Amino acid sequence: MDLARRRAGRGRQQGARRPLGRGRQVVADPATRSSRRMTDPPVRHPARPRSSSCASLRVAGSPPPTASDQTDPMKRLLPALGLAPFGAYILLFLAVPTLLAVASGFSTAQGFSLAGLSVLVHPDTLQAFGASVWVSALTAVVGAAVGAVLCWALAALPEGGAIRRVIDSASSVLAQFGGVMLAFAFIATIGIQGVITVLLKDHLGVNIFEEGVWLYELPGLILPYLYFQVPLMVITFLPAVAALRPGWAEAVATLGGSSWSYWTRVGLPVLAPAFLGSLLLLFANAFSSYATAAALISQGSQIVPLQIRAALIGETGGTTASTAGVLALGMIIVMTAVMLAYGRLMARAARWQR
Repeated sequence: MDLARRRAGRGRQQGARRPLGRGRQVVADPATRSSRRMTDPPVRHPARPRSSSCASLRVAGSPPPTASDQTDPMKRLLPALGLAPFGAYILLFLAVPTLLAVASGFSTAQGFSLAGLSVLVHPDTLQAFGASVWVSALTAVVGAAVGAVLCWALAALPEGGAIRRVIDSASSVLAQFGGVMLAFAFIATIGIQGVITVLLKDHLGVNIFEEGVWLYELPGLILPYLYFQVPLMVITFLPAVAALRPGWAEAVATLGGSSWSYWTRVGLPVLAPAFLGSLLLLFANAFSSYATAAALISQGSQIVPLQIRAALIGETGGTTASTAGVLALGMIIVMTAVMLAYGRLMARAARWQR
């Protein structure tokens, strides 16, 4: 009887343990499992060595830096020398004139003074800024709309095709065609004795200046400004339109979406930052234009650049160089705000063009 009990107990002990790969055993008894946890030493994994700094990471295959490369300052400054001509150009032709113009607005015969800032709230100044903003915004919106349509049409053409290359080249040239040459072209074309003006009047009986000679007033700046605003829009907005991937439209169609769904949920949201950035660039381009307006409008100072000219060459004594400096400061503030917004929008648009 005792022998049978001992054999049964031995069988239960053997059945409580099962082999589990490479001789390891799973203990079924909770008491035995807890005792093993308390007695077995903890398993320690070897720590992964970490580098003390990110400078130790190198591209695979690149030679390790030598001691001379780390101590020689000329080798570290050599890449920056390539930017020296551009930096000198920016310093001499942008930074220094800007500082001189702004400083002249606060200098008087008695020394430094903030009294010149009152020019910014003068009614004539506010009217000039309003006219400049109106002309710039109108030509920017119209130029952006027309240019966007041209970009959409050009994107459908082959990238290396003759038509697209010709239009790209023409846009690059016409975007820089301004100033006195552009003013003379419009005077010779639609001026009082221009070719088109005479043809319309003699053959069709249409007088485009029946209500007044608008070409030499503020509305006359709209057509010349659009002449270089539309090509500039083509240059800046065409890369964004060309970056639209055909796979996006195919994915929308595969999911059962329509063309309207593609443009409202994919195409337009992707193009919106680039379009708004190009619109701001066109506004800044028109807001800072001077030569075309100076050649067309010889009487009066209807926009801010012409007011600055009048302040510099005025002979009546009512304006001084400090007035021109304050007006230039106002333009710099507007341009800085516009270009900061342009930079943010173009940085957002660049994510979809990579």
